[in-house]
Parts: sequence; C-alpha cells; structure tokens
Amino acid sequence: MKRLLSTILLTLGTLTASAAPRPNIVVIVTDDHGYADLGVQGILKDVKTPHLDDMAKNGVLCKAGYVTAPQCSPSRAGILSGRHQQKFGFDNNQEGPLPLEEITIAERLKKVGYITGMVGKWHVELNPTSLSWAQANNVPTYKTKRGRKLARVNFEMMKRFYPQNQGFDQFFKGELTKYWANYGLDGKALKQDGEWIEVKDYRLDIQTDAALAFIERNHQNPFFLYLGYFGPHVPLDATEKYLSRFPGDMPVRRRYGLAMVSAIDDGVGRIRAALRRRGVLENTLIFFLGDNGAPLKLTMVDAPVKSTQSSWDGSRNDPWSGEKGTLIEGGIRVPYLVSWPAVLPRGSVYNEPVISLDVAATIMAAVGQAVPAELDGEDIVPRLTGAQSGERTLHWRFWNQSAIRRGKWKYIKIGDGREWLFDLESDKHEHRNLLGQHPEKAQELKNALKKWCNTLQPKGISDQPLNIQEQRWYDHFLK
Repeated sequence: MKRLLSTILLTLGTLTASAAPRPNIVVIVTDDHGYADLGVQGILKDVKTPHLDDMAKNGVLCKAGYVTAPQCSPSRAGILSGRHQQKFGFDNNQEGPLPLEEITIAERLKKVGYITGMVGKWHVELNPTSLSWAQANNVPTYKTKRGRKLARVNFEMMKRFYPQNQGFDQFFKGELTKYWANYGLDGKALKQDGEWIEVKDYRLDIQTDAALAFIERNHQNPFFLYLGYFGPHVPLDATEKYLSRFPGDMPVRRRYGLAMVSAIDDGVGRIRAALRRRGVLENTLIFFLGDNGAPLKLTMVDAPVKSTQSSWDGSRNDPWSGEKGTLIEGGIRVPYLVSWPAVLPRGSVYNEPVISLDVAATIMAAVGQAVPAELDGEDIVPRLTGAQSGERTLHWRFWNQSAIRRGKWKYIKIGDGREWLFDLESDKHEHRNLLGQHPEKAQELKNALKKWCNTLQPKGISDQPLNIQEQRWYDHFLK
C-alpha cells in the first residue's frame, strides 16, 4: 500500500512539475561594477543597495561569482552565447563583433516560444575598433590625428550585428540619451526594424523605464529580458536625487560611483515591484551580475568628474587585488545574485565558484530544455539548492594573461614568464605566491590550462611581451 501511495505521489509530482508555467527570465548586467559595491557583501559601509540586498534575501548571493573576461565586450559575448568567447576569437574588445553564427540565449528561447527583449548597453556589435574583423573582411582602416587605428565601418555594416539580428524581438539599445529602438517608453511600437530616438533624461533611469515598458508589454506571455545598465562606467553622471544619498567626506568619484550604483539599485527595485504587481515575480528567474571588475587605474586617483586624467569610476573591488583588465580577482570576480523564489532557497549564500557562462545553461534547463552540449557553463540550480556539489575548474585567457581556478587553488601565468599559485581560501589570497611550496599543484594546473588554451582561437598560452597596461598592473598588484 505504501509503495502504491509513493508511486501515486511521485506521478502527481511529475505531472505538476510538467504542468508548471515556464519562468520568465531577466538577466541584468552592470558595467565596471566592483565586487565590494553591493551592500549584502558586507564589505564597505558607504554602499547603499537595499533593493539588491532584498533580492539576495529572497534568493542566492554567490560570493565567488566570475565572468569570462576582465573587459566589457568579450565578457558580454560570453554571457550572451554561453560559450567561452575565445572559442570564436572574441578575446578582447577589438576582436568583435559577436559572430552572427553564434547562437545567443535569445535565439534559443525564441525557438521555444519566448518573447525576447534587450535594453541598454549592447557592446558586442561591429564598431570602428573591430580591427580583426576589418582585416578579415577587407575593410580599410585609417589613423586618427592622435595616431589611433580605426576601421572605416558605416552604420549599415554595424546594424547587421544589432540585437534584432541576434534573436531579440524587442529592443531599446543605447547608453546615454540616444537609443536604437522598436518600441517607446510609453510601450507603443516603433518601426519593427528599429529607429533612432532621443530621450531627455538620466541614462540609468531611461534604461529602467525601457525595461519596465518591455515587461508591461509582455507580462502575459513567457519573456526573456536582457538589461545592460550603463553604469557605474565612466563618464560619471548622477542626478541630485542619487548624489544626496551619500553626504559626508569622500572622494568625489566615489560619491558619483555610489550614486550610480544606487540608481541601478532603485531600478532593480522597480523591476521586481512590477513583476510582483503583475503576479509573476515568484516564477521569474533573475540573474544580476557585473561584466567585469572596477577600473581603479592602480591608485584610484580622485580627478574631477569631467577630467580625462582618471577613468576610475568610483567603484571598488575590495577585498580583492587587481582591477578591470587583469585576471587577478579584482578583474574577474563580480557581484552575482540569482533569484527564483518558486525554486531557489531564500537568503542563501553560495561560496563555491560560479561563472557567467552558467547563465545560459541554467536558463535552458529552467525552461525545460536539455542544456546544449556546446555550452560551456552548467545548470547551477542543483548546486544552489544543495542537490549537487563537487569541485569545478574555471579558465581564463585575456591579452597576454592566462589563469585557471580549481577548488581553492588559482594559477596565473603572464606573457613575460611570471607565474603565481594562490590559495583563494587563505586570508592572504593573491598576496602570497605559493608556487615554491606547491610546485606539483602548480604544474597540474599549468598542464590543465595549456590543454584548455589549445581549444581556443588562436591556440595556446600567450608568451608575448606584456602591453604597457598589463606591465603596470602586474608590477603594482603582484609584485
């Protein structure tokens, strides 16, 4: 009798799960947002992110969340494709655009009936700095008065790589006040293929408003929204509404950076409130993560906000060494939250490594699809719910730097021959090189890193001299 009852309950559970509505998906990516600047991290007292903190309390805070590159474009290419971007030659900003042959999350979800939307910073399209693409496609280049080499690309060339050609039905693409869109903030349709519109408002509020308009247009059907906030990336800009939240003595760039993060936090609060009002928050899977670490410019020089003497955006990477552009933790470890109230535990902290590649894989599993074999991430829901555990190996290659993490160990090798082995669970983390004490572990990781790098385009670990920026970073942070 008990066996029969168990069989009935199992069958009912299976039927309920299969009949459950598919979740909505929201992926929010911030720009040059340092690890420390999330209140729930508990690192710095001047950060104010109550809405993101509430999202963490109703979801999972991933304390070891990584991205695939310490730079905007390749990192976003990895998120959108779910694949290591170096596999299709997108190693750094100048190696774009995201190839049309790569299948994005949006394209995968469209095939299973989702309405797909993109808002804010795109940054994986063709642009004048795409020199490799220009060379491969016989597009001429020229030099600016300052000697910078650029490709002669026109708008029609660039538009081929805009969101509408990468799986997005609805889009509001832009960074400041000019947007390529096929719907307005009032929710009304514009030209289906897109048109340029000018919006006179604060950029981060515009991006939130566009996200809300998308939700209002589509909340009755399963939807996927990819929202790229252009902040706290320079140029620093904030309204008095946000600046006034941070009184007292602090670097002016820090105040602006905190204000911009606060504007994003307000936006996340408004988005979650809209989902709740429409009755879909419980069954919405939300990822929130940065695209790379904050650019400290070594010493966080507090130059005037409009000055070009410093591109520090006011954000910080504490307690980690390094910054944007490096494979040191400060360049690749980012704020990373996951919320899905109907499925994930609330108020949980997950300390094991996860990576931005996991976004695509987790989404595919969440909508009831098999995770495609070509994706490089994994469905992390079983890990976040405690149903699965086990050591992971994560890899990176950027410019003339390569790195690997396995368990608590991280190995870094750079083009000038220097190498390091770190214990990331130690309070010294990347302040103490353990290469001499554990040569066998270093060799094991080096071999694994070489094997992985040989799957990329181009193959191998770089042995080229460091560029000027890399030289300064590694001399400063890893002396």
